[in-house]
Amino acid sequence: MKKINSTFIKFAIVGVVNTIVGMSIMFISYNVLHLGYWLSSFLNFSMASILSFFLNKNITFQSKGNTGTKAIRFALNIAICYLVAYGMAKPFTMWLLKGQPVKIQENIAMLIGLGIFSILNYFGQKLIVFK
Repeated sequence: MKKINSTFIKFAIVGVVNTIVGMSIMFISYNVLHLGYWLSSFLNFSMASILSFFLNKNITFQSKGNTGTKAIRFALNIAICYLVAYGMAKPFTMWLLKGQPVKIQENIAMLIGLGIFSILNYFGQKLIVFK
């Protein structure tokens, strides 16, 4: 139980760093650069995922072995979690906040997507990528 708790705490700390970096990229891309929902959220996870891979591999899960294989599994995990999380978050939020301005709906959808992504990503990394 202690290993699970310390792993989760390390994952959470790495996640805070990634969240700050990723959300900055995402919300600046969307609200300042006007790049749209999908491109802004994609840029977030592309950039933050590179940082996340190295921090989680070396610090959180202290994983040794073939970095190339782990990187491929990591990229697949990120892609699946991203598509599921943001694919669910947008239609749900648009339905939930129907009648609100699209900018508000999409900003809230990105926050909800981030929460769903974080949960899915933790289990994917723990059980598949760095097992």
